[in-house]
Amino acid sequence: MTEQHILNDVDPTETKEWVDALESVLREEGPERVQYILDRLNQEATKAGAPMPASITTSYRNTISPQDEKPLPGDLFMERRIRSIIRWNALAMVMKANRVDSTLGGHITSFSSAATLYDIGFNHFFRGGDGKQEADMVFFQGHISPGIYARSYIEGRLTDEQLDNYRREVDGKGLSSYPHPWLMPDYWQFPTVSMGLGPHQAIYQAHVLKYQQSRGLIDHGDRKVWAFLGDGECDEPESLGAIALAGREKLDNLIFVINCNLQRLDGPVRGNGKIVQELEGVFRGAGWNVVKCLWGRHWDPLFEKDTKGLLAKRMDEVCDGELQNYKANGGAYTREHFFGKYPELLEMVKDMSDDDIMNLNRGGHDPYKVYAAYAEASKNDGRPTVVLAQTVKGYGMFKAAEAQNTAHQTKKLDEESLAMFRDKFGIPISDEELKDLPYYRPAEDSPEMKYLRARRSELHGAFPARRKASEALEVPSLEAFKAQIQNTKGREISSTMAFVRVLNTLVKDKKIGHRVVPIVADEARTFGMEGMFRQLGIYSAEGQRYTPHDHTQIMYYKEDQKGQILQEGINEAGAMSAWLACATSYSNSNYPMIPVYIYYSMFGFQRVGDLAYAAGDSRARGFLIGATAGRTTLNGEGLQHEDGHSHLLAGTIPNCVSYDPTYSYEVAVIVQDGMRRMYNEQESVFYYLTVMNENYAHEDMPEGAEEGIIKGMYKLKEHTKKANKKQVQLLGSGVILREVEAAAEMLFNDYGINSNVWSVTSFNELRRDGLDVERWNLLHPEAEPRANYVSDCLNGAGPVIASTDHVKLFADQIRPFIDSTYSVLGTDGFGRSDTRAKLRHFFEINRYWVVVASLKALADDGEIEASVVQEAIVKFGLDPEKPNPVTC
Repeated sequence: MTEQHILNDVDPTETKEWVDALESVLREEGPERVQYILDRLNQEATKAGAPMPASITTSYRNTISPQDEKPLPGDLFMERRIRSIIRWNALAMVMKANRVDSTLGGHITSFSSAATLYDIGFNHFFRGGDGKQEADMVFFQGHISPGIYARSYIEGRLTDEQLDNYRREVDGKGLSSYPHPWLMPDYWQFPTVSMGLGPHQAIYQAHVLKYQQSRGLIDHGDRKVWAFLGDGECDEPESLGAIALAGREKLDNLIFVINCNLQRLDGPVRGNGKIVQELEGVFRGAGWNVVKCLWGRHWDPLFEKDTKGLLAKRMDEVCDGELQNYKANGGAYTREHFFGKYPELLEMVKDMSDDDIMNLNRGGHDPYKVYAAYAEASKNDGRPTVVLAQTVKGYGMFKAAEAQNTAHQTKKLDEESLAMFRDKFGIPISDEELKDLPYYRPAEDSPEMKYLRARRSELHGAFPARRKASEALEVPSLEAFKAQIQNTKGREISSTMAFVRVLNTLVKDKKIGHRVVPIVADEARTFGMEGMFRQLGIYSAEGQRYTPHDHTQIMYYKEDQKGQILQEGINEAGAMSAWLACATSYSNSNYPMIPVYIYYSMFGFQRVGDLAYAAGDSRARGFLIGATAGRTTLNGEGLQHEDGHSHLLAGTIPNCVSYDPTYSYEVAVIVQDGMRRMYNEQESVFYYLTVMNENYAHEDMPEGAEEGIIKGMYKLKEHTKKANKKQVQLLGSGVILREVEAAAEMLFNDYGINSNVWSVTSFNELRRDGLDVERWNLLHPEAEPRANYVSDCLNGAGPVIASTDHVKLFADQIRPFIDSTYSVLGTDGFGRSDTRAKLRHFFEINRYWVVVASLKALADDGEIEASVVQEAIVKFGLDPEKPNPVTC
């Protein structure tokens, strides 16, 4: 009880009786009974109308009292010795890199604050993959990577040469700057340095583990997902955006550890407030178990003396900016400004020197407190847990960085601070050796090495480690999709529906159907997938505790603990993270899954582009389907719903293979080939397909078209007559291919111009092929030049005209590989709502504009008179003064 509470107490005797009674219950029956009684009293007071405090935060103290702490096993002094060596090697690695080239950078203060948090995890909690169950998943905070490398170095997993080449990745000898599975596929499990993405992905990894367990696919036992993040990182919306899901689904396989060093890159996280209290309220309100690990064991005797609650009150009072000052300015400053506010507190520390006060440690640097917090977090009590561990940024770096606003930018220590660092952590390196920054690894038969290896052996092997490959799947042949490669017998369907039919074939496959995971944000009915609700069920951690109002219908909304569909709500980032968890299951769980995330294409790469790039780094495998794609196809939805640029974004991810198909057979060929590459040959690629909601009839697949469909283009139709002397090549993709087909007929019938119509399934793949050939020719100047695929198809056969439902740059990518006149039509500018016909005229991509563009190209080549073009403009009613859609 605080001094203020005592002063306001109108009946101290009665209060004492209540307190004595509570202490008796606590002593005799335990904290659970106390919690029950307090909850019951709260209920009764609420019923009576008495106002009750709504606080969901607790006092600024450790959640676990000293008497309830689970004792730290093992050898504390040996672990401190190993931890100190790791600290030294991490520091030496970054400083050496910057001696080679100061632009290489690196971070040393983040790990210095978190070393104990990781060390306890490695020694006692992070399980490797050599046991009966798969390894734990750990999302490491990106800036602490030197510390993880330093540990692997003394374990013998990394060499001096690799450490010397930290952040020098090009030659393949060095270590990646941050966790990057693409660059270190045997080591890092997840890419995490893009702040906020690690915590968000961790939640959905835990979610998918429960999904797999509930469906009986994998027995994960008590496998854990750990996410380490900084308190400053929690300002990223993605960091906390999905914590309610974890609470709602009771993901007790999930542990967040937030390193609360109270500093972000430029200064305090909450200089005028208390970030720990803020985070406690947010997580507790979301249904998490919150464990605060704020003060080390050197504080315990002071808390025992705090009979009036003044120490607790003072801790509640001070803001984070002041807490930072105390560590930055030393023991005397802390005595005056922290303890000095109340005479009783000064009396409490009168026998302590300034050094003693300075050594009052914070919880995140105390292995006893951290172990107790992790042990509590590891209990499977039906809730996710967050450990809020208070530390000091730049810990052990003295005036050079400790608790300094500039700590994050520190890349090296001055000679004095370096010597002090060495002495503080007892590294056996002489003053003479110090200038060379040698790494230190104990002898193989030393007690440290024996202890280190014993701990990892007990925890089932090396960590971190990543599996590059898993079992290869036997995927269906193209014959399995014969219904999709045949014509629709005059029935008009969309390419979205064509894909759903392909998906239905996959989920019914007896060998791999159970591995297919349809994922939607909240648009399954829009995409015609509601038939899967009853067939497959929608995964729900709790099953279905209600009777859906449409239960009498064939396609009712069926939730099930064994449901196969992941329906993540109006939450594109969540659906993408669930897809990513499934797309990396082959590596993380040795169980390949085939995730298919179907979404409005506008809300795909544009909204979750950072996660899509992380998927590339993660070597994800699966399908992303941008449905209702195109800038003129989703005609009634308006500017922000109309996508004309997602393929350009997809093209920026090197291992994203993207297609814009038109016909059902194209979809089937692309999906089957993607299955082969990803799940049979185990290539680290993922696929993006755009599909549309416009209905039309689909024809049989032309004979021999498969190769061209995969490469990116094939000849769909020819309109030729020997008497015609003029010819054009017409390119189209998606729904606008049909406008190109119509234009070809107009050119042939009305103007006597021959044409070849090419279905371009992937301008992105064509560009990659062209650039690859161009590079080969550059590096082999004396060899016979190779021809790219576009040149093989198009060159020497007249002007080329392309029209798509995407921005012009999409089709313009292949211009360098076309020797003829090349005209591109596209949908540059903001989208808008109207009829498809009006939109296609507005963006100048329909059949009439294709005809005019073809005629103009022939006129430019001197094949026809310019007057023919002018006559066509008048004939089709095209306004030469029409505003440019780019600017209106």
